[in-house]
Amino acid sequence: MLRHEFQPGKLVAGLFLAATGAVFAGDAGGLWETPWFAAVPLVVGGLCLAGVVAAVGRAVRRRGGAESG
Repeated sequence: MLRHEFQPGKLVAGLFLAATGAVFAGDAGGLWETPWFAAVPLVVGGLCLAGVVAAVGRAVRRRGGAESG
């Protein structure tokens, strides 16, 4: 199996999108009441945080490659 580079930004985005899905699955299952607009801060906040994490990860990878290479 080919190895691939770890991309933490995609992990963070996936976790936030999965959390949004879980929140609305709980609403659909009748466990709690969730307003429709609750998805906006979850998705937007998760995507913004994923962008920051991806930028930091890329900066760390570039800096580490320059020192060792």
